[in-house]
Amino acid sequence: MSQRIAAVQQSLSWLLKPLSWGYGGAMRVRAALYRRGLLHAWEPEVLTVSVGNIGWGGSGKTPLAGWLLGWAEDKGLTAMLLTRGYKAKPVAYPYLVKPGALPEEAGDEPLMLAQEHPEAHVIVDPNRTRAGRWGMRRFNPKIVVLDDGFQHMAVKRHVNLVLLRPDDLTEQWNRVIPAGSWREQESALRRADAFLVKAGPKYFEQLRPYVDRLLGRFRKPVFSFRVVPTGVRNVLGGQSEQDFDGGRYLLVTGVGDPDMVRRTAKAHLGYSPVKHMKYRDHHTYTKSDVLDMQSSAKRLGCDFILCTPKDAVKLGPMCTGEFWQFDLCMAFGPSTIGKNTPFNIWWKGRYESVHLRRVASGSDGEEAQ
Repeated sequence: MSQRIAAVQQSLSWLLKPLSWGYGGAMRVRAALYRRGLLHAWEPEVLTVSVGNIGWGGSGKTPLAGWLLGWAEDKGLTAMLLTRGYKAKPVAYPYLVKPGALPEEAGDEPLMLAQEHPEAHVIVDPNRTRAGRWGMRRFNPKIVVLDDGFQHMAVKRHVNLVLLRPDDLTEQWNRVIPAGSWREQESALRRADAFLVKAGPKYFEQLRPYVDRLLGRFRKPVFSFRVVPTGVRNVLGGQSEQDFDGGRYLLVTGVGDPDMVRRTAKAHLGYSPVKHMKYRDHHTYTKSDVLDMQSSAKRLGCDFILCTPKDAVKLGPMCTGEFWQFDLCMAFGPSTIGKNTPFNIWWKGRYESVHLRRVASGSDGEEAQ
């Protein structure tokens, strides 16, 4: 959440809090209707995992969804991801995202996932039940990933992963829209099977008092994770390097938390960008934007223009040789169930237990052995 929005919410809290109570109450009633079966929910025939959050933006949902797709590939499982595709404008729904799709049709994050995981089936559709039924018939996947799915209860899931930012545990706790960034009240967190906090090991330990006091009551494991760069890759040519060897660079971002990207760049490269050009999250880049970037880089003596993979997808063929992107990976850290039990270890056991239980009941499309 931007500081400007937070400042407005703080100054108008007397007006916004009653509205947030009404909004939170409506969301609680909606969840109860789904829980009691008064609103219909479709259950996929295979194990389905939801990756979602309680608040908006910047919690790491897309990297975690991508990690799950990669995990499925490593196990030889056909994976399908269902997403509404924010700002996507395909010619028809459901829309199967191909690696060569146009970002304005597919949406930036779905296209990025399709390019990084070409063996997975990434489907864009605001109606994820329709998309899921269509994808099940066409691709026969063995695992379904529901992107940004915590509040999307029209599709049943067997594992509910809820991601949190550090400020969700501090100043934003239980501050519901429009008075804060949360989409639901804290009682909604009872639906979670596990929590993931976007924080490094040291920061996670600093947050432990908040984690234990606020999340401990739900009796679910809490994991820490980071999205860390392993190097930089040329957008046009694809060659990878560890860093810029001390070269001056311009940073360009169109993401929800640009300051975090700047800190990441400084930590990995060892020095700050000469300039940081910030665009709105999900910004649609134009040729004029690219010319501005190139002009600024030249004026400032920067040989490199660095962006995120999400930005690189949208910049696409407009890029020239000076455009580079981060190579990123998920780094899982300590958890409330032990420093030696990070999320990837827990997930392996969780998947196997849920899968075996579904196979034994005959609900996973397979017969028990």
